[in-house]
Amino acid sequence: MKCQRDKFQLQNKYTYLNCAYMSPLSKKVEKAGVRGIKGKRKPWKTKAADFFRDSETVRSLFAEIIDCPEPNRIVTVPSVSYGMANVARNLPRSSGEILIVDEQFPSNAYPWLSLRNDPIKVTVVKRPQRGESWTQQIIEHMSKDTIMLAIGNVHWADGTLFDLKALRKATRDHGAILVIDGTQSVGALPISVREVEPDALVCAGYKWLFGPYSTGYAYYGPTFDQGTPVEENWINRKGAEHFGGLVTYTDEYAPGALRYEVGEHSNFVMMPMMIAALKQVRNWDPGEIQAYCRELTEPLIDAAIDMGFYVAPQAQRAHHLLGLYMPDQLPVATVEKQLHQNRINVSVRGHAMRISPNVYNDQRDIDKLIKTLKEAVDKSVVVA
Repeated sequence: MKCQRDKFQLQNKYTYLNCAYMSPLSKKVEKAGVRGIKGKRKPWKTKAADFFRDSETVRSLFAEIIDCPEPNRIVTVPSVSYGMANVARNLPRSSGEILIVDEQFPSNAYPWLSLRNDPIKVTVVKRPQRGESWTQQIIEHMSKDTIMLAIGNVHWADGTLFDLKALRKATRDHGAILVIDGTQSVGALPISVREVEPDALVCAGYKWLFGPYSTGYAYYGPTFDQGTPVEENWINRKGAEHFGGLVTYTDEYAPGALRYEVGEHSNFVMMPMMIAALKQVRNWDPGEIQAYCRELTEPLIDAAIDMGFYVAPQAQRAHHLLGLYMPDQLPVATVEKQLHQNRINVSVRGHAMRISPNVYNDQRDIDKLIKTLKEAVDKSVVVA
């Protein structure tokens, strides 16, 4: 894959290595949004079938990206917390232990923490010593009391990679469900629902899937086919496509996962943007994106290690989201100041600097970052 910078409206004076924070909109996605806005000028052209058509397209596209053989298990959601709320409302067991990992993103923590009471316990699996397997540590925490493991494919702060297949096997061995937050992986790291078979997978759409803010996607497996959604709207009821019969109220939801779709998911501005974004990711291919990011970051990793940064072993991290842990003698403020002066945008999470490139970055961006980090290290040495 070659650099895709020409597909975006990025300014050359800024170096944006922060897709884990928010992706830029591509030109195609932006144009799709403008077309959607203009369409509202003529509402008489919007027919009943239009409320459902784009949603079906989105389902099919996202199903391709996550290798899901059943598109009707995909629904649109406005956020990860919304998608997880459906899971929290329909847990298959009402007592036991829920496992999450240390410093997990709040949208995949608060829904479970809100369930804490006498029958339900939430256990945080702490980060292991450097070089040790976090996946193995999670497995060792599981027991017959484990209800659910809620986790990301990668850790949002530093890109630590979790072995989903091993975790799926372990949850099954203990009669627990597996719920995945794919926000920081889906779109840039291949994942197969067909192979992993999670009970649910939810992800935001405005990061690695290049969509607009307030968009997301959720996969719900058979575990949740008979559940009750958090929202009682008209469009997730059985027969909603027949507008003439909407006032003939029904207690029946749309079948299976479709009951969990957010109200007004037909959004005539967002949906065209989501379609354009998903087509873009599908055509680039997450596997190719991962390979491209690996090629970009290898020189950075070598240089960072030489400067005293800690980087996790290759087998324990992804390539699109990389955590550089700063040397003890290097103040975070010094690094942040140097990055700001050189107009480089990354994220600092705790003691780790999170680097998250994508297809619009090239080696010049990485070289500029390396140069900036060397400047920060040199300044800290002078101060010391």
